[in-house]
Amino acid sequence: MKAADLPQYYNICQILEHNLAARADKTALYSAEGCMTFRQAVAQVNQVGHALKKLDVRFGDCVGILSPDRAEWVTAFFAIAKIGATALGMNTLLNGEEYNYILRDSRLRVLIVHQSLLGTIASIRDQHSTLEQVIVIGQAARAEDRSFADWIKNEPLTLQAEPTHRDDFCSLHYSSGTTGPPKGILHAHKDYPLIAQLVGVDLFGINESDRTFSAAKLFFVYGIGANLIFPWYVGASCVLYAGSSRQVAGVLQTIESFEPTIFVGVPTVYSAILALPEFHQRYDLSSLRMCLSAGEALPAPVWQAWKDGTGLEILDTIGCTESYHTFLANRPGTIRPGSSGKPLAGYEIRLVDDDGLDVSQGETGHLMVKGESVALFYLHQYEKSRETFRGEWLLTGDRYYVDEDGFYWHAGRGDDMFKVGGLWVSPIEIEHVLNTHEAVLECAVIGQRDHAGLVKPKAFVCLDHEHRATGELLAELLKLCVAKLAIHKRPRWVEFIDTLPRTATGKMQRFKLHDY
Repeated sequence: MKAADLPQYYNICQILEHNLAARADKTALYSAEGCMTFRQAVAQVNQVGHALKKLDVRFGDCVGILSPDRAEWVTAFFAIAKIGATALGMNTLLNGEEYNYILRDSRLRVLIVHQSLLGTIASIRDQHSTLEQVIVIGQAARAEDRSFADWIKNEPLTLQAEPTHRDDFCSLHYSSGTTGPPKGILHAHKDYPLIAQLVGVDLFGINESDRTFSAAKLFFVYGIGANLIFPWYVGASCVLYAGSSRQVAGVLQTIESFEPTIFVGVPTVYSAILALPEFHQRYDLSSLRMCLSAGEALPAPVWQAWKDGTGLEILDTIGCTESYHTFLANRPGTIRPGSSGKPLAGYEIRLVDDDGLDVSQGETGHLMVKGESVALFYLHQYEKSRETFRGEWLLTGDRYYVDEDGFYWHAGRGDDMFKVGGLWVSPIEIEHVLNTHEAVLECAVIGQRDHAGLVKPKAFVCLDHEHRATGELLAELLKLCVAKLAIHKRPRWVEFIDTLPRTATGKMQRFKLHDY
């Protein structure tokens, strides 16, 4: 499938609404909070669309969604796109400073937020003149805010879609894939049917009889693609889980209760499940026919342990926010544990050296990808856009090598970034926090694999001459990280050393810390 195969004027609401003719009363969405048929989903999308128009949301305006995975998240997303606005699904794990940046950078007009997350924006929301209305899923905290249910309850059940061009932007996603501020990445209406066909149908073979469930949340492109766009594109159902993916007992209970056929996970979730004694006996996972993984490389031992415990193979893949979804993947029946698989149809891959020249088979190079779902630029980041988007090619920042059989193997990052639980971590951010302690002279952070083969942050700390390495000081540093950093960014190990490795010109050599 190519973008040219789509009508020139195309709106992604068709991914939902084409189901009305064949399966209007089929359950489209399952969750502990309630179920929804395709007919009910379309009706609520239309109500939200009308309500947004009454707030004077216009073509191209940005509307944010800050909520756990719930039906309101889904219907708000499609409604925003249906009226020609731009939907911003916001990461629920960020802090106030990060939300402050995103609100300013995106110029949100309206924010739809769950009541449990109101506290995270309470201190910064009034700083943004462009934010005109807050809609609360649940109980509103301020008189000027509106309850989602009351906001839409009297709105019409039908709505004409805006005649958007297939190249019009319909969604904005923020990725913290580099040092510095988060990067805003815009995707067009055409990107959604492209990934649904190329990845969901052609690669994974998702069909109408499937039911998907994802531990990765809808604000991830991996989560919304595999657990909303892919199933609804073919008339399948999806299961939403509002809880944290770290609560693996809740994840397993959701599988047992709603019987999905496809589980969309990440390595840390698989590893956490495997750590539960006799999990495959305590929970019924027999409904599953396929398991997917992305976000970071899946260690071969985790793959094997899952296969031994469940009888199911995990299809490890790689994609990125810039490409919207998968471009390398292991395929059913053709798996090389520990690898990221092979390129998908519709995408081209190059491995290049520092001069941009292709490397030989077996040599490590910078991974570049080309495909029609790749974004065009980073919002308000001109220099970073020039560095990353190189004509038709995207420089991903990952380093890979390809073996003699065509399987691609991850060899680290070119910019010292690493992923923890599928989320990018900047060493510099952690170092800045540690350096605020009076005892720390300098420090450096790397990603190190734990006993399960999963990457976690490790800090190397040099103390000034007035302090000694003690258990009390270690506890203080860890407490500081708990107060200042998201849970996936907190160091799992802190090692005190005398000096950091540096070049003759004084530049830090983080890569040498892996040998300490």
